[in-house]
Amino acid sequence: MPHLDVKDLAFRYEDMAMQFDLAVERGTFLSIIGPSGAGKSTLLSLIGGFERPLSGQVLVDGADITSLAPAERPCTTLFQDHNLFAHLSVERNVALGIDPDLRLSEAQRAEVRQSLADVGLAGMEHRLPGQLSGGERQRAAIARCLVRHRPILLLDEPFAAVGPGLRREMLDLVRALQARLGLTIVMVTHDPGDARHAGGRTAFVQAGHIVLVDDTERVLGSQMPEVRAYLGS
Repeated sequence: MPHLDVKDLAFRYEDMAMQFDLAVERGTFLSIIGPSGAGKSTLLSLIGGFERPLSGQVLVDGADITSLAPAERPCTTLFQDHNLFAHLSVERNVALGIDPDLRLSEAQRAEVRQSLADVGLAGMEHRLPGQLSGGERQRAAIARCLVRHRPILLLDEPFAAVGPGLRREMLDLVRALQARLGLTIVMVTHDPGDARHAGGRTAFVQAGHIVLVDDTERVLGSQMPEVRAYLGS
């Protein structure tokens, strides 16, 4: 049974009718690529619960989560805009992932500190986001995702605004955390190089449909006209 199963998921945006089918095994790193406007981020929003489908199902381990609110789903989403609150310390920003009211037990505070250490931010707990580099802010956002203890991590172009070197560094961090925690990761990216660096599997989206899913190198080497046109080759 797939860990994440998207079945006949229908959605309409303006004049585009979308329908998605996707099965993701537990522990997979799946990149989603395709032309701008093809529906990549919409698919991620449907999985995360930020958009509601016209029909179809989102299943996790066979359980239907289609009607659940985002906070009730066994997944957490990291967006390009990391949404750190400028007036809160890094520690308190991460703590929001556990309790929006910031009423944490000592054990939970220790968990926040451990999460920050896991992403390389030990000793920076009391800094404000404005005192961090772009990469450090991304790390803090990842730490906030980790403390939610959701088995599925959805990445919506979270590293698009940073340079290639830092993107690779962030992808390496996410892959290391995935291996240690057994996460299933679905990442939307506009850069096929991100998919290649992440490895794993890749889904190609065209005009609101997933037209190819395979190991990443096979997708990037596909002779499908749509893929070749997208890659410019």
